[in-house]
Amino acid sequence: MAGRNEDTLDHLSLLGNQNTAYKFEYDPEILEPIDNLHSRDYFVKFNCPEFTSLCPQTGQPDFATIYLSFIPDQKLVESKSLKLYLFSFRNHGDFHEDVVNIIMNDLIKLMDPRYIEVWGKFTPRGGLSIDPYTNHGKPGTKYEEMASYRMMNHDMNPETITNR
Repeated sequence: MAGRNEDTLDHLSLLGNQNTAYKFEYDPEILEPIDNLHSRDYFVKFNCPEFTSLCPQTGQPDFATIYLSFIPDQKLVESKSLKLYLFSFRNHGDFHEDVVNIIMNDLIKLMDPRYIEVWGKFTPRGGLSIDPYTNHGKPGTKYEEMASYRMMNHDMNPETITNR
């Protein structure tokens, strides 16, 4: 099957909606799945260079680029719903490590991907940047082994920081 038709998109409430409401409080219910039409392995990568959340102690804003990559199984995440979901962290107070794990857990619940990883590149505050990384592969599959390998090797190469 090539392409999508109205029947495959009729459950989406955000895509094409000109009256989008932006939520300023964390809301995983914003996320909308769409069917994956392809059975082969392939990576989907989203980069969100304007992510913001709040420090849970001080209420000061935290800024980051969130890198989200996954190998889908039966479902994908609709990109406008992902954008609005990430925006919903704007007034959410949590530590950087918690934020990336919350995002990953919500997307696992939504899509049940074969593999997923989330990496937050937070801008420094007080002279210190925090860049938490987390991943998950379906248990008992080659994707679980992939997650283990990528966890052990995710930060082995020098990087070019472009968001700081």
